[in-house]
Amino acid sequence: MPSVSTINKIGLVVFIACLGVVACNDKAAVQPVATGPHKIIPEEATDLTSLLSEPVTDSSGKLGARVKGKLTAPYMLRYQLADSPYAEFPRTLHVDFYNDSLKTESQLDSKYGKYYQNQEKVFLRDSVVVKNLKKGDTLRCKQLWWDQHTEKFYTDDSVRIYTPDKILYGTGMEADQNFRWYTIKKLSGVVLTAGSAIPK
Repeated sequence: MPSVSTINKIGLVVFIACLGVVACNDKAAVQPVATGPHKIIPEEATDLTSLLSEPVTDSSGKLGARVKGKLTAPYMLRYQLADSPYAEFPRTLHVDFYNDSLKTESQLDSKYGKYYQNQEKVFLRDSVVVKNLKKGDTLRCKQLWWDQHTEKFYTDDSVRIYTPDKILYGTGMEADQNFRWYTIKKLSGVVLTAGSAIPK
């Protein structure tokens, strides 16, 4: 199998298809999912690396792809349910989001992720961190949704946003996936602080 695969429309279809996997195990996972009288045994994949891209058309009408980022994860479980297939990343995942020059602009880390294929959404929880490397802003929260169709993050949970000179506390947030901009729905506090005192 190839070590890197391209995903169209920022969708994680490659994980569902078990492509873009450095090592892909066909052996069954230990916890099947019950669906009526049957049980779905998930497929396992390890050391997954995959590119995220979106389709583009050049001036001549030729279809191509623009690379938007790269996802890596040590372990994945894929569940092929008929009406709601999904993939789980129970042992952390990391995403580098690229700018138009293919340089890393922002990064995402989470201890757990679940990709809902039909919805093109990823649910993230447990120590979720999003960083914009250029601005120096960092989001920390317990859970976060990543909508790959709109290319946005959102949550109704509590959030902390660290900037070079302050910490913002609030509940509910929406942001673009590169964390260039964000909106806190209910701002509950602001703490001014020196840059050296902000945790990374």
